[in-house]
Amino acid sequence: MERSTPIRLLALTTFIVGISLLHYLTPLHLPYLHDIFQRLYYLPIILSALWFGFRGGLLCAIIVSIAYAPHLLFQWGAHLTMEMEKYLEILLYNVVGGVTGLLSQRERERTVELQKTARGLEESYQKLQHQSESIIAIEEQLRRAEKLSTLGEMAAVLAHEIRNPLGSIRGTAEILKDDYKPGDPKHEFIEIQIKETERLNRVVEDFLHMARPQPIDMKPCPVQEELETIVTLVTNVAKERQIQLELQAPSSPVVISADGEKLRQAFLNIVINALQVTKPGGSVSISTRTFPDGLCEISFRDTGPGMDEETRKRIFEPFFTTKPDGTGLGLAITKKIVESHGGTLLVESVVGQGTTVTIRLPQQTGEQS
Repeated sequence: MERSTPIRLLALTTFIVGISLLHYLTPLHLPYLHDIFQRLYYLPIILSALWFGFRGGLLCAIIVSIAYAPHLLFQWGAHLTMEMEKYLEILLYNVVGGVTGLLSQRERERTVELQKTARGLEESYQKLQHQSESIIAIEEQLRRAEKLSTLGEMAAVLAHEIRNPLGSIRGTAEILKDDYKPGDPKHEFIEIQIKETERLNRVVEDFLHMARPQPIDMKPCPVQEELETIVTLVTNVAKERQIQLELQAPSSPVVISADGEKLRQAFLNIVINALQVTKPGGSVSISTRTFPDGLCEISFRDTGPGMDEETRKRIFEPFFTTKPDGTGLGLAITKKIVESHGGTLLVESVVGQGTTVTIRLPQQTGEQS
């Protein structure tokens, strides 16, 4: 509006000066032309009223009246008694300018009010949308809490009813194992029995870790050292599966305040998942970087098959798994560990292009990135 004001003023001035010159330069014996010219004055008056409101319309009408008055007095002075409507025309200029400007101004004010109302409605809609998202998030947390509550009860029963018998079964199997030499079919069956017993024991431990809050022993923890430990643990697995495992060193040491044992568990869960889904000839890379805001980011990238959006949204749900022999607790436990350290866990995946799991954790106070 401010940029167009000089142009509009120039246009109005041009209209008024041009019409006035036509009046003064046209001979009086052509009255029909003068009638046309005096009607043309309404054009700048109406435009001024529409552009600048009541004051603009009235001011333009006054200027037009001043420009038109000498023409009446000096050129039509001898015919004033016959041309009284020309005096009324001046009055109409001001009436039209004032009324049109008033209506335009009210319309403009109404438009502003409607815009304010629209903005208010938009803000209300945004607030309602945020509140709706918050309600959905709270409902999801409540459902998760209900699952964990049920899980806690199940874990207590499982710990008592399964772990003790499993210990007895394993002990008995190890005793029987000594009676059969390697190569004997029964020796192989006993080995399978021991491995399955260990697997069931790990499942029970996962239940316990998921359901019961574990104490956290926060200490200065060098991230790269923890990652090197994980790589050492899974190097043989990567070689057996013919997968390239790469650990990239950060530009400077990264130290966070964390429970090293639990952090290793979280890292190990992610790396094992990546190795399990990556085909021979693929790769798994681990990198660390820091940010000026005090956060560090650990990324685990694999060249596996990736996952669709629906699967990606559910991978942190307890008991959800895409593996035939999975428990669906590994990533749920990992997310719980990361969040207990004040961090966040994000997963980005594209079908056919692999998956990237990103952990963001606050660096130890006083450490420079």
